[in-house]
Amino acid sequence: MRGVETRLGGQIVHQDLDLTVMRGEILGIVGGSGTGKTTLLRLMLGLELPVRGTIKVLSGAAVFDPSRGTLQRQRWGVVFQRGALFSALSVLDNVALALRELRSYDRGSAREAALSLLERVGIGAEHAAKLPFELSGGMVKRVALARALALAPEILFLDEPTAGLDPEAAHSIVDLIDELHRELHLTVVMVTHDLDTLAALCDRVAVLADRKVVVAAPIDEVIAYPHPFIQGYFFGKRARQAFKRPLPANPRIYLAASTPPWKIEPTRSQPAYS
Repeated sequence: MRGVETRLGGQIVHQDLDLTVMRGEILGIVGGSGTGKTTLLRLMLGLELPVRGTIKVLSGAAVFDPSRGTLQRQRWGVVFQRGALFSALSVLDNVALALRELRSYDRGSAREAALSLLERVGIGAEHAAKLPFELSGGMVKRVALARALALAPEILFLDEPTAGLDPEAAHSIVDLIDELHRELHLTVVMVTHDLDTLAALCDRVAVLADRKVVVAAPIDEVIAYPHPFIQGYFFGKRARQAFKRPLPANPRIYLAASTPPWKIEPTRSQPAYS
């Protein structure tokens, strides 16, 4: 993303925003309320267009290129904050739908593949016929993950993946994301406010403030960056517990300088998104 500007209702949300996501990494996006974290994710997905600036993905094509939009979007999976499962479809059909519509699987093949994906994320066949309202919050997240993986994506986008979950369920979702990232060689872009999730998963953290990404770096470098939001966010009691290590009382000044994904060796120096 280069020089991106976004406006909502005439109000500037992002201005001169730059961000690069490296192939194979887990990037966490944090920021205060109203800084446009979810809007940034929607820009990456091509669900919203910037007023100006460029957003390119993978092969360098513009993410909102109308001539390639459908093909591009088949190369990533998305888990929205509340799962966004189709309420009238069963667990099985929520996962199988993309396989039938976009991969031309017949009903039997789609069912078999969907059951395998559900098992992969810890949802047994006994839950396949259930509707979303019959599931716990953690199960909804798992089904949404299975659906996101249905088209063998290269990039996985997660919007608050542990929001609304109790600590045990949140921990199990974090472990599952980590496992999927390693085994499938995924690039993961994740919006979260949860410090435990950041500490457990992220290779780098991008901080949204002042209408732009003020720093994108490993956590140790981010917490040393001299910005009021970062000092308040990363130096409270909650942050000390999450990162399980002593932090200085005040930060020092630091200027931060269609192949299946499991067959791809990730190269972190190669941008996946910019």
